[in-house]
Amino acid sequence: PLPKGNGNIGHKKADLIVTTRLMDPTTILIIFAIFFVAVLYSSVGHGGASGYLAVMAFLAVAPEVTRPTALLLNLFVATIGTIQFWRAGYFSWRLFLPFAAGSVPMALVGGMIHLPTEVYKIVLGGVLCLAAVRLAIHLKSDDQVKDPPMIACLLIGAAIGLLSGMVGVGGGIFLTPILLLMHWSEARVAAGVSVLFILVNSISGLVGQFIKGSLSGLPPEVWAWVAVAVVGGLIGSTLGSRRFTSMTLRRVLAVVLLFAGIKLILV
Repeated sequence: PLPKGNGNIGHKKADLIVTTRLMDPTTILIIFAIFFVAVLYSSVGHGGASGYLAVMAFLAVAPEVTRPTALLLNLFVATIGTIQFWRAGYFSWRLFLPFAAGSVPMALVGGMIHLPTEVYKIVLGGVLCLAAVRLAIHLKSDDQVKDPPMIACLLIGAAIGLLSGMVGVGGGIFLTPILLLMHWSEARVAAGVSVLFILVNSISGLVGQFIKGSLSGLPPEVWAWVAVAVVGGLIGSTLGSRRFTSMTLRRVLAVVLLFAGIKLILV
């Protein structure tokens, strides 16, 4: 039998390992980057998954870790954003429901799909490049808003959901520009709809990852990342629901996403 007290020693060693990993320079860099991404993305009604994925891609984190981690961070940040934009009155159930009906089941399917590493890197690289373009361009809303066709909502939602589940994003980075370019919503309502869209897709994608068994590979320091993402999400969504915008910061992040996307595709 083991000597009495060995359980406590084991717990102390585990705590020491986690503390050491949290003090690692790479982990500290990730924490600061996640905070910045969460503030900026949540200010425009997004969860930040493409930004988190870009950070982890730069630091060569394994795809098995990046997807569930980005979705988990999305889950917390998008929850905060949903509450903030809802309280500010920027939301439409009529616009949200048909897109979500198409996306949620497909995000679950996407989360269960295993892509070969090389294929995943190319797909993710393309998503990051598209996200960079989205952040760099300031899309203005139109006063002449019209209702979208139901079949278009379902098909667009399904396509975004499948891609989101496979890559590890919530899909808002695609939905928002579609809503604005097609004149289906004004800007702040589009942000409010997109952030709940991100939340439900992130939940669905995480369920798919759980079924596939990927959640067991999450690093222990992920909860420190969640904590800073929550703080960043609170700050960003509060500013965003009050008309804050900073094209300079968005374009800086767009450059980072672009470089990360190109790196994934070419290297």
